[in-house]
Amino acid sequence: MPACDRNTGTCACTYSSCSRRGNCCQCVAFHRGRGEAPACFFTPAGEKSYDRSLRNLMRDRGIGA
Repeated sequence: MPACDRNTGTCACTYSSCSRRGNCCQCVAFHRGRGEAPACFFTPAGEKSYDRSLRNLMRDRGIGA
């Protein structure tokens, strides 16, 4: 069973049609290349904004001023 199939049930991404859903390595590489963070780094409320920016991640997690 491929690793991506094992992670699908616990994947925090709510974008169900994403081709990287459940494949953590591809997801992290994709978002890192765009200067973003993957859904699993956000709180459930922060993830629902679909704003994967690092600025939004910091705001969501209460980091910084």
